[in-house]
Amino acid sequence: MHRFAVLALAAALSAPAFAQEAAIRKNLSERLPDFPKIDEVNKSPIPGLYEVRVGTEIFYTDEQGNHIIDGSVIDTRTRSNLTQARIDKLTQIDFAKLPLKDAIVWKSGTGERKMAVFADPNCGYCKRFERDLNEVKNVTVYTFLYPILGADSIEKSKNIWCAKDKTAAWRDWMLEGAAPAKVMGQCDVAALQRNSDFGRKYRINGTPAILFEDGKRAPGAMNTAQIEQQLVVSRAAKNAAQ
Repeated sequence: MHRFAVLALAAALSAPAFAQEAAIRKNLSERLPDFPKIDEVNKSPIPGLYEVRVGTEIFYTDEQGNHIIDGSVIDTRTRSNLTQARIDKLTQIDFAKLPLKDAIVWKSGTGERKMAVFADPNCGYCKRFERDLNEVKNVTVYTFLYPILGADSIEKSKNIWCAKDKTAAWRDWMLEGAAPAKVMGQCDVAALQRNSDFGRKYRINGTPAILFEDGKRAPGAMNTAQIEQQLVVSRAAKNAAQ
């Protein structure tokens, strides 16, 4: 087929999609003036249903924007949550782009394997996870203080971050229950706000939130065996991708 004919055919096929997207954007913005700015409109896996993306939030609508659906689409054949899978893709974190300067760092053995954790100092699951993590060998751990459980979590995070030895202050508190000394004088705690902003952007809604080198996210505590298994899998996946 001639190149110009191919281009013409592609344009003809895409015209209805552009028209439907325009109709959805127009009708939603006019009828729901408080609806957030739409970033993207795409066909969903379900015929006649369109995905409306607002940041990392997913909504669904018909081809004219006459109805809006806020909820999950479940594939009954596989029992998989298609909405969550889409959100997971949107919020996937590239380990190489983590702002490591804002993390507390400790390592075991060679430290050749790497992982990151978003943790609240008052989170009981985080403390249990830290104890299990302490048994893992040859790993470097980047901990991002993520105080989401109240004012005391914020205060403890400030005291840990401002300690002369951040790593010791963190691990003494999480493993031994030794409270960090109260910060005296001026201390730059902007990293805590940056961690908070980062977490909101990537929908980190609970702690511990664990990230491995291949981008795998685990929303919740893991025991030592599970951590070890995922470190092996993630290292292999990372090496295979290089």
